[in-house]
Amino acid sequence: MNPFAFAMRRPFAALFLLLALAAGGVLGLAKMHAAGVSPIKSPRVNEYLASIDTHADRIKEKVVSHLEAYLHPKAVERHEEHHKIVVTSPEATDVTLTRNYVCQIHSKQHIKVCAMEGGYLTQILIQEGQRVRKGDVMFKVVPTLYESKLKAEMAEAQLARLEYNYTKKLSEEKVISPNEVALLQAKMERAQAKAALAQAELNFTDVRAPFDGIVDRLHEQLGSLIKEGDVLTTLSDNSTMWVYFNVPEADYLAYMEAAERSADQKVELVLANHETFSQVGRISAIEAKFNNETGNIPFRADFPNPKGLLRHGQTGNVMLSHVSHNAVVIPQRSVFEVLAKRYVYVVDKDDVVHQREITVRHEMDDIFVIDKGLAPGEKIVLEGGRQIHDGEKVEYEFNPPALVMANLKFKAE
Repeated sequence: MNPFAFAMRRPFAALFLLLALAAGGVLGLAKMHAAGVSPIKSPRVNEYLASIDTHADRIKEKVVSHLEAYLHPKAVERHEEHHKIVVTSPEATDVTLTRNYVCQIHSKQHIKVCAMEGGYLTQILIQEGQRVRKGDVMFKVVPTLYESKLKAEMAEAQLARLEYNYTKKLSEEKVISPNEVALLQAKMERAQAKAALAQAELNFTDVRAPFDGIVDRLHEQLGSLIKEGDVLTTLSDNSTMWVYFNVPEADYLAYMEAAERSADQKVELVLANHETFSQVGRISAIEAKFNNETGNIPFRADFPNPKGLLRHGQTGNVMLSHVSHNAVVIPQRSVFEVLAKRYVYVVDKDDVVHQREITVRHEMDDIFVIDKGLAPGEKIVLEGGRQIHDGEKVEYEFNPPALVMANLKFKAE
């Protein structure tokens, strides 16, 4: 082959050959003793020639190693990547499976407190953020007019009763007819009804707390002219909090299946500061239908709130967990992915590895909970999977599953 054509087609090989020739020339000159030429007897010259000899040997080693890497790359790569193959087994154990859902926190009761009668707001007997008891008076709306009306109606009712009693006595003495007694009785009952109505209207001017709770922001100020139905404030009962979260259909089916098998399901609440709420909740309601647009179904969990830490409108994360008994688990680092499918290398009784597809039911920090594809007692490759091939016979070191599970900090490849 033409050397120029060879240099154009393989520039790196040509460069390495030139380096090799140059190194050989330097080495030959350093060691050559030409005939008829006596060696120079000088310590400095001898030291210089020795240094040239050393550098020439180093250049030679580098050139040879580069040439071997270029001419036999696969052999060098296999030599560099060769590591010990470590094998372990799937383990059947009880694991706690946890699912995380974003949630919204609501008070058990959260209502708008409205005025039942229109008029001027004359008294505000509560403050924002105050705790009130059921029946406590919160607001008063122009009570003077209603008090006067009540007194007038009660006086009319008293007068009608006196007339009725006097007429009834005369009727017993046969002075007047029974019809007149019945007429006065009807008049008395009408007056009593009007007095009762005036009393109810007066009661409407006192806005009372319908339950124990915490007062929110005041919407009206003292002296405001309000209408019937205007919102004065809101009241929250935070003794028990209702926590709502959406569950995908697949998780819903898994939850129902786990609920049938065991009742040891746990509901926890993680707050915005990443701290877990001290109280454990329970699932108290599941809505009747799925949302066709999102594919989710709303759940509600109830959490006791004895210290009042939770407030209406907070957010957090619900941790829904249950114990799966005798679940088959393997380390994540023993799994590799090909086209969105997960595989492991299984070692048979003849020490031959085979690639096998697996189905993962749940993913935890360092392990996979296996649904299909593996059984306890089988041998799977834990380390060194990159240097083996399907159908290859291997030599390996076996690590017990308990030891492997105690030292897991690597994810899947």
